[in-house]
Amino acid sequence: MSIWSQIGTLIDGLRQSETLSAFVDKAAAVVRGMGAGVDRKQLTFTVAMIALSAKMAKADGVVTHDEILVFHEMFEIPEGEERNVTRLFNLAKQDVAGYDAYARQIADLFEEERDVLEDIIDGLFMIAAADGVMHAREMLYLEHVADIFGIPERCFERIKMGHVQPDEQDPYTILEANRGMSDLEIKSHYRKLVRENHPDRLIARGVPEEFVRISTDKLAAINLAWSQVQLERGLR
Repeated sequence: MSIWSQIGTLIDGLRQSETLSAFVDKAAAVVRGMGAGVDRKQLTFTVAMIALSAKMAKADGVVTHDEILVFHEMFEIPEGEERNVTRLFNLAKQDVAGYDAYARQIADLFEEERDVLEDIIDGLFMIAAADGVMHAREMLYLEHVADIFGIPERCFERIKMGHVQPDEQDPYTILEANRGMSDLEIKSHYRKLVRENHPDRLIARGVPEEFVRISTDKLAAINLAWSQVQLERGLR
């Protein structure tokens, strides 16, 4: 059964009175029963992205149709499955529970895989920045989720820097480098980052192909930062 079929089955099994909280609880129970493997990671990642995006959309008090469309446009949701994503966003409208519980469950499920938790934060930044404006409530939401995930502040700043306006970016922060590095050191470090953030590496650690844009956008930010460093240092 595909991850989208599993998600559809979980949604269909919800009682009329149940909301997004119940869906996440049921999904977590299914995931824990799956054991280790790519399918487990992919289901967990997909549930995390949809549930946390839906709650972030509600951070300003209301979930709009435009915000649901952004999710559909940002990620390659399989044809026919858009309905289930929309249903989950609509469940978020009815859910009075906070997002803390979701974030803690997800942090627990990916306890030994901080790279994946960073991928989730990266994806949430993509959604938040899609309209060209990073709202204060969205930033607070992202900071809190990252804190629950146990992501260090320097890593959060590096992820954030990849989503701010170009004139606000610090290329060294995006590259996780320091200005004291030699030209040879920073070039070697850049090449290592490119290898580590290739889409195939993202998929290998359990991120579904539908969300591969997280990797391509991150690579674009890394390459732009490297171009800025090259210009600054006169490198070719």
